[in-house]
Amino acid sequence: MTNQEHLFSINIPDTKKSRIVIIGGGFGGVQLLKNLNSDYFQIVLLDRYNYHTFQPLLYQVATAGLEPDSIAGPLRKVINRKPDTHFRMLKVNRINPNTKTVKTSAGVLNYDYLVISTGAQINYFGNRNIAEHAFPLKQITHALDLRSHIFQQFEKAEIMTSEKEKKKLMTFVIVGAGPTGVEVCGSLAELKNKVLPKDYSGLDFSKMEIHLIEGLDRILPSMSEKSGKKAKKYLEKMGVHIVLNCMTDDYDGEVVKLDNGTTIHAGTLIWAAGVKGNLIDGFGKKSILKGKLVVDEINRVFKDQEQKQVYENLFAIGDVAHMLHPDYPKGLPGLAQAAIQQGRQLGKNLNRLHQAQTMKPFHYKNKGVLATIGRNKAVADFPGDLNFSGALGWFIWMVVHLLFLIGFRNKAVVFANWSWNYFTYDRGIRLILRPSTKENDAVSREMIEAMKETQE
Repeated sequence: MTNQEHLFSINIPDTKKSRIVIIGGGFGGVQLLKNLNSDYFQIVLLDRYNYHTFQPLLYQVATAGLEPDSIAGPLRKVINRKPDTHFRMLKVNRINPNTKTVKTSAGVLNYDYLVISTGAQINYFGNRNIAEHAFPLKQITHALDLRSHIFQQFEKAEIMTSEKEKKKLMTFVIVGAGPTGVEVCGSLAELKNKVLPKDYSGLDFSKMEIHLIEGLDRILPSMSEKSGKKAKKYLEKMGVHIVLNCMTDDYDGEVVKLDNGTTIHAGTLIWAAGVKGNLIDGFGKKSILKGKLVVDEINRVFKDQEQKQVYENLFAIGDVAHMLHPDYPKGLPGLAQAAIQQGRQLGKNLNRLHQAQTMKPFHYKNKGVLATIGRNKAVADFPGDLNFSGALGWFIWMVVHLLFLIGFRNKAVVFANWSWNYFTYDRGIRLILRPSTKENDAVSREMIEAMKETQE
């Protein structure tokens, strides 16, 4: 143990109750905490950030539509409502299922039940160049870096003498046509068409290019074909260049190379092409499938999937979990709703377990999938083959996202910003608060270093 480690202690009081440790304060972790009965358990929530992030709106922070604190809520505010519930802002380095311990940056903590709710991280599919130069969009720090970078590009372009370099600075490539990629493209297109020409009158915005690259044969592959076609029509009308059935091979910070032989000179590549489970050291290979922890219908992690052996006191929910569900052989959709439902169900099941009742299997209820492209342009799919688009789809999208934000203040601030943007065609947060360089992002550095280790 180093001298620095002697300075810290995790400092959780002893208890006669069973201790539940939750790692991760995302949608699943917060919902689990709300549904646990703290009369039965001592609850400990661990997260490396002290706030919950509403990830579906990160792209609006990145494109100057919202302030970062309007889509984040303090985790301590959530736990303050429950007695004998504790939060520690710590990184978890390793878990040991045999000794039932969690190793953190401030020491070791014992548990009776452990829930992994660490979500997902960006999957660059082993491409080190793209990992070093592309911009991800999974954390508030990512969104702030991207926002600064976007506006730095235009500040540079306005004083650039080379037309070739100026065009490169004004070219944006988004890889991945899921909801995040589509929403980023739509938001950038609105900036191009409505906002930026007022700020940078010396630039010719007809030369600004937005490219959306997708490896499959349509955009929004997780939604209905009808919604995908509608979204494609919206984006193309807004000036977005869409390339389908094409993979991105390389990006060195200046040139994007596609597998169809095309190259695009671009100063910005935004990576929205895939995620993988944000795993913690301590699990064997037989617990992992497709980069996620394999869980049964109760969300218990498999010790050995082939032998159907599970850890009785170790659970995983949300994007880090791959549930063997008959209706979803490829795993549950990577949506907030899936994590919320799993967190709610697991909370109730752990309460049942304490009362010596039988735990109930999880059944995912599809409540719909939404994506917005821009002002009065959105698509929405609901069970029963119900599809909405246009202004009605956009209104549904707006109401749903407002309802799921944490805290009245956040709801009010987001609604006020959206109203201002709607009536003024403006984005009031076009600020470069800190120079953006990819190397300064701690999460990106960790991923790049880990990639180097596996490739050496």
